[in-house]
Amino acid sequence: MRRLPLRRLVTLATLAAVGAATLGTTAACGGDDSDAGASGPVTLRLGYFPNITHAPAVVGVEKGIFKEKLGSDVTLETKTFNAGPAAIEAVFSGALDATYIGPNPTVNAFSKSKGEAVRVVSGAASGGVALVVKPGITSPEQLRGKKIATPQLGNTQDVALRYWLKEKGLQTTKEGGGDVKVVPQENAQTVETFGSGAIDGAWVPEPFVSRLVNAGGKVLVDERDLWPDKKFVITNLLVSTKFLKAHPDVVKKLVEGQVAANEFVNTKPDDAQQAISEHIGKITGKPLDVKLIKQAWPTLEFTNDPIASSLKTGLDHAVAVGLTQPVDLNGLYELKFLNEVLKAEGKPEVTQP
Repeated sequence: MRRLPLRRLVTLATLAAVGAATLGTTAACGGDDSDAGASGPVTLRLGYFPNITHAPAVVGVEKGIFKEKLGSDVTLETKTFNAGPAAIEAVFSGALDATYIGPNPTVNAFSKSKGEAVRVVSGAASGGVALVVKPGITSPEQLRGKKIATPQLGNTQDVALRYWLKEKGLQTTKEGGGDVKVVPQENAQTVETFGSGAIDGAWVPEPFVSRLVNAGGKVLVDERDLWPDKKFVITNLLVSTKFLKAHPDVVKKLVEGQVAANEFVNTKPDDAQQAISEHIGKITGKPLDVKLIKQAWPTLEFTNDPIASSLKTGLDHAVAVGLTQPVDLNGLYELKFLNEVLKAEGKPEVTQP
């Protein structure tokens, strides 16, 4: 299999938060076409974000749930990311086989590959996102001329902010111009720039919402309030179509791990919160304060339902703000394995979109 150019590897390494330096050595594992139909050991490379909206992934890795469900014939390799576009680039490059990710990067991946490269096999989480601003800002109009951060251009929160501003009559541009200056930056950096006054607010996921509030900010928009029944997909589980075709049995085991991880998160919240704190500590060198996790927890719902209707609406929003073109989403969801797992456990199945 052709190796990736060095320049490409360096680019990927700057995007991944942890473990990306090994992309070149792992790119030939897992989803290679030569593995199709083969028995024996398989490597599954799984991506996720070290934050609370990816709690099922974080807990599933930290507590060994995925490892247990995958079994001894599957080697699990994990990589963490700051935002969706970086994870999708890793999937496209062949460096990831599956990843937990938000809806807009999911749509973009499906669109760019003309519906070929990826499939959503499960939901993971809903909610946990807000626009936090300086205390003096009390209305959308007061954002005119202000700088508002998002995790990355084109990611789920970036689209949500731009669409909300558009509905309020405020224009933005990809280059950071317009009525409100949208500043894409890593979430950890956003906490620093908010504290220094370099930005006036941010549309971010937890735990960064709570961190900004604790730094003196206030929630201007709880994104749950913008959706029917306060439900919208913030994280789903996506797999490479190539890996799915080569190793459907491994994908089903991964889905079993996702369902088991969500069961743990929902039935043992205190243990899950402690696991998240410790796991993020292993990645960043500093455990996330459990009090902060508890503060953020009520804004999230951990569900195996990918809430497909909200993903479609998010696509419409991305089209409206000029970040993507209309996309036919037919074929994006492959929920067969999820429903088999749910049925076997006596849980309600999810409607196939």
